[in-house]
Amino acid sequence: MPVSAASAAAIAQNFVDARRTATSLREYPGRMPSDLGSAYAIQDAAIALWGDDIAGWKIGMVPANLRGELGVDRIAGPIFARQVVRVSGDERVDLAVLRGGFAAVEAEFVLRIGRDQDPTQRVWSTIDAAEMIGAVHIGIELAGSPFAGINDHGPAVTISDFGNNSGLVVGAEVKDWRDIDWARATAKASIDAVDVGEGNAAMLPGGPLAALAFLLTHCAERGRPLRKGHWISSGAVTGVHQIEAGQSAEFSFGEFGRLRCRAVPARGEQTPAAAGVAV
Repeated sequence: MPVSAASAAAIAQNFVDARRTATSLREYPGRMPSDLGSAYAIQDAAIALWGDDIAGWKIGMVPANLRGELGVDRIAGPIFARQVVRVSGDERVDLAVLRGGFAAVEAEFVLRIGRDQDPTQRVWSTIDAAEMIGAVHIGIELAGSPFAGINDHGPAVTISDFGNNSGLVVGAEVKDWRDIDWARATAKASIDAVDVGEGNAAMLPGGPLAALAFLLTHCAERGRPLRKGHWISSGAVTGVHQIEAGQSAEFSFGEFGRLRCRAVPARGEQTPAAAGVAV
């Protein structure tokens, strides 16, 4: 049964209040959504409450065994302007994580949208998607939620709290990206100097272009077309790596550079990536 509008608003308010006050949620704040319509209705309500401009979107994968049931292979969540951190070189970035909630870091190839999306086009192909990209960068998605079980109850629950996103770190530009084989776009991840994963952008179904084609179609359906300058976090290349305050992570993107971050405790009235200063 779909979640009612009143319930969606109440769930969204609980998530937004918890994020603003850096308070964890021991339980999901209401009846968990099981369908995409309810999940995105909660997300839309929370976007309206959050009070910041959307600077882009994160894209996550739906587990293979649930794709047929949901009819999609990916999900999306907003990335807000105050949660985007630009760095140069391998400066370390402090990222605020909420104690008692969920926090993870992911190596990502980040797509910079080069022109406004045509809102009248309803279906987008990978060819269309390639023409929308102005640049590609290496990056880190900070996944985060006040609810520690955000990823344990299916994609609809994940969607409902901003798609489990808390920020984005954007690093060096990937030059001549149109000429590269995405299998050559590699990344390795370590936390506290212990290797935790490695992979490449081609390991995601269809790669970054399929991810962007999904998002363009998805955003057209929602009436939220992409804008020039939006950042798109295209998918976790090395996996989802949980992290706690006090831990440090490093991501090596081979010839494209590396990124470093440290998890620090979130404080009340602080957006989750507001600690994101390069040091």
